[in-house]
Order: sequence, then C-alpha cells, then structure tokens
Amino acid sequence: MTTKRNTLARWILLAALAVPLGGAVQAKPLPANGKLKIFILAGQSNMVGFGQVAGSPGTMETYTREKPEDYGHLVGKDGKPVVRDDVWIVNLSHEDKKQQGWLTTGYGAGDGHIGPEYGFGFAVGDYYEDPVLLIKSAWGGRSLHHNFLSPGAADYPKPEKDGDKGFHYAEVLRHVKEITGDLEKYFPDYDGKGYEIVGFGWHQGWNDRISQPAVDVYESNMVHFVKDLRKDLGIGKLPVVIANTGMGGWDNPPRYKAKVEKLMEAQLALADPKKYPEFAGNVAGVETRDFQRTREESPSKQDYHWMRNWETFYLIGKGMGDAMVGLVSGGSR
Repeated sequence: MTTKRNTLARWILLAALAVPLGGAVQAKPLPANGKLKIFILAGQSNMVGFGQVAGSPGTMETYTREKPEDYGHLVGKDGKPVVRDDVWIVNLSHEDKKQQGWLTTGYGAGDGHIGPEYGFGFAVGDYYEDPVLLIKSAWGGRSLHHNFLSPGAADYPKPEKDGDKGFHYAEVLRHVKEITGDLEKYFPDYDGKGYEIVGFGWHQGWNDRISQPAVDVYESNMVHFVKDLRKDLGIGKLPVVIANTGMGGWDNPPRYKAKVEKLMEAQLALADPKKYPEFAGNVAGVETRDFQRTREESPSKQDYHWMRNWETFYLIGKGMGDAMVGLVSGGSR
C-alpha cells in the first residue's frame, strides 16, 4: 500500500536540551519549491536499526494491533506496512547490501527491522511538499572517539580503510558526494530541478559509553564533528539533531551509571543555547531514555540494541524528525 503525505497541520515539539520549549508548536506543511530535500542520517548499530517488525511482544505487529490510535496509520487494510511514495532512502553503508527505494520497513538491520530512518522519514515527509531523500550511513560497533572522529578533533593521516581513525566520518561525506553527484541513478524520480541538503541526524554512542576516556572527550569531539561536517558540506548552519544513547533508561546500574549518564548529557549539551550560543536554533537534542521498554515488553534481551523493541526505534526516529522540523521551520510555521 502507498500513502501520500498528510497535508493537514501537524503538532511537533521543539527539542532544545531535549525538552519542549514553550509547548507544542504548529508546523504547517512547507509548500514545494521544486527542489529535492535531502537529509543525512548517521551513527552506529542503533542507527542501523533493530526495531523488530513481526512476532510478539514489542514488535510493529504487536503495537499496530494494540495501539491503533497511535500506529494504525502505518499499516494498510491488509495489515502490511504502508510504503511512502514521497520519501526515498539510499543506504550505501555495506557493499554486500546496498539499498534504495521508497520508505517502508526493511531498511534497518534486516528485512524485518526498522531503524530511526522510519519514524524520521514519516515526520519530515509529512512536513515537506517536495519529495524527500534520506541518505543513511551507519555501521555497527563504531565510535566517535576513533571511527567517526572528524579532522578538527585530532591530527591524523588520511584514512584509507575501515579501522583507520576517521574513516567513517570520511565515508559519510563520500556517500553524500556520490549520491548527490548522480541523483538520476540514486533517485530515479529526480526531475533535475535541484536539491537542498536540509539536515543531519545522529544516533550513536555505545562504543564510546563503555570507555571512560571516550566519554570524557565525547562532547568536545561532537562539537568538532558538527563544525567539520558543516565546513566539509559547505553549509554553515546545517540543522543537526542528536538523539542520545539512552539505553537502560533512567535507571542504569550503579556500577556504570555515572559514566553512561555523562555521555548522554554530553550528547544533549550541544543543544544548550547558553553553553553553545552558536548552535542555538540549529542544533537540537532528543532525549531517548523515555523510550526504553522492558525485556518483558520486548522481543529480545539485547540491552545494547534497545531489546529490539519496535516502538523504541520508531519513537527515536519520530523524535528526531519532529526536532528537525522544529529547527527548519523555526518552530513557528
């Protein structure tokens, strides 16, 4: 089944320090200007995405049945996931599994999974009258401290292969350049009227939060990452949304509680306009700890993959998408 964007006004929450500012803000769909709208989504395994679609409990199948008022619009009368015909996704992260197509389930870790791209795509797709292209660049087991480290954070040789410092930062840029340089190939419906790189979404952190040295420099590394990304893309105030790595929720075990909470707060710190005034209005944080679900509610016991709970991954993506709309609309459209 295919669905077009909803043209009615949608209510969103602006994210700054990952909490609402001034309550809900009405964001009307943005009229088309003819240009393809491009968003980049990057991170490690939880951006790859393990939200499980089929089975029970804690899957899309379960939630769409038990919460139709929240999720019923995501499936058709036949019970199958809808397919957006206005949001296209391209993922070149893995040589043996390059993907592109209209947004639906199956763009996560496998055919039966979603990542944050799913909820994100629905949110931005509903906002833009122009078509949307999502570029997803995500790899499991990679840290900001090493793999995604940007050039402004450290002096290192040009990365050449996986494992080299900064290799995956360079890969994100390579994917963007390759895809935007050949849009007829990567977005077959492209009409040649131009494109805009609108925003960047980040969900990452497990490999950093298990290392105290990486935690200690995470905030600084993230600041360099945002600044370098903008410089290398040539977009001075590219809107950036950062979803923190909130696995474990609000009650992590005492033995590592301080370390992981320091990382979570570091990820949200960039959205603090007092601490980083240059990021005010162009960087938003999404607090994900509220999206934690229990093992009993979920199809897996993989704490580091949010127990593969579908609702968790959907809400992370939707939170990121809503925050992005809040940034690009100025919170007042």
